[in-house]
Amino acid sequence: LVIGGLWLFGWVQGHLDAPVDLQQQTVDKQGQLIWTVPRGTTLGRINRQLFARQILSHPKIMSGYAKLTDRTSIQAGSYWIDSKDSARTLLDKFNRGEVIRHQITFPEGWSFKQWLGHLASQSQFSVVADSSVEQLLASADIDLAHPEGWFFPDTYSYTDTDSAVHILRQAHIKMKIVLEDAWQDREFGLPYKSAYEALIMASIIEKETGLVEERDAIAGVFVRRLNLGMRLQTDPTVIYGMGDSYNGNIRRSDLKRLTPYNTYRIKGLPPTPIAMPSAAAINAALHPLDGSSLYFVA
Repeated sequence: LVIGGLWLFGWVQGHLDAPVDLQQQTVDKQGQLIWTVPRGTTLGRINRQLFARQILSHPKIMSGYAKLTDRTSIQAGSYWIDSKDSARTLLDKFNRGEVIRHQITFPEGWSFKQWLGHLASQSQFSVVADSSVEQLLASADIDLAHPEGWFFPDTYSYTDTDSAVHILRQAHIKMKIVLEDAWQDREFGLPYKSAYEALIMASIIEKETGLVEERDAIAGVFVRRLNLGMRLQTDPTVIYGMGDSYNGNIRRSDLKRLTPYNTYRIKGLPPTPIAMPSAAAINAALHPLDGSSLYFVA
């Protein structure tokens, strides 16, 4: 019995550590195979699929070992499998959730429309093109009448099982945190009634900034103009108000046309942000550079 038990133990360990067979599979140049685990899939089902593809030779051994060691929980996503892997290392990957992660970057100053276009350009998120803004926000549990400005520009990672809603939710939560932290640390005497007005100003600063180091100075000019009751007279707000009619040029007639965003015609801030501002632009809006200048030239 002892000898038989030792032999069985060694036999099981040998199959757990035996390399997987990828000879019948289509692999990349590095000899790796992508294996996708859909949401809700059990480990037993994965093992049977790996056996059907002739990658694993004894799927029941892996399932039994997982149950004995209480390691049956797995994370959905896509995984790399290479010739050095074994049943044991695959189980480790599934347990730890070592899924393949991708990245998508949203530069500061982009509009929400540009965000959606960038998402839709990725095949995984192409459904965005067929969804309304209201549908996307509702799916992400984001209660916003106007989403502009409320998503933090950054690089976000995602897996093959994530949706565009997952990224939007991350970006929205991050923007709320960044804005609230900056608002609590704001300077005294600023012409904003709320953090949202500071977000609006930050978006204007972002679009007016040619060099990063100019943000504080530009903020100072705009804040002084607001305090004096002067109009902001900033072209990016006019462009935003023109919408799809903007073709790269602003005419004198555009500056005269009354829109909620034409700061040549309206006093104070426009009703919403005009882009997604960076943390630096938000900080500039809340810590403008002191001075006396009321104009700047790019």
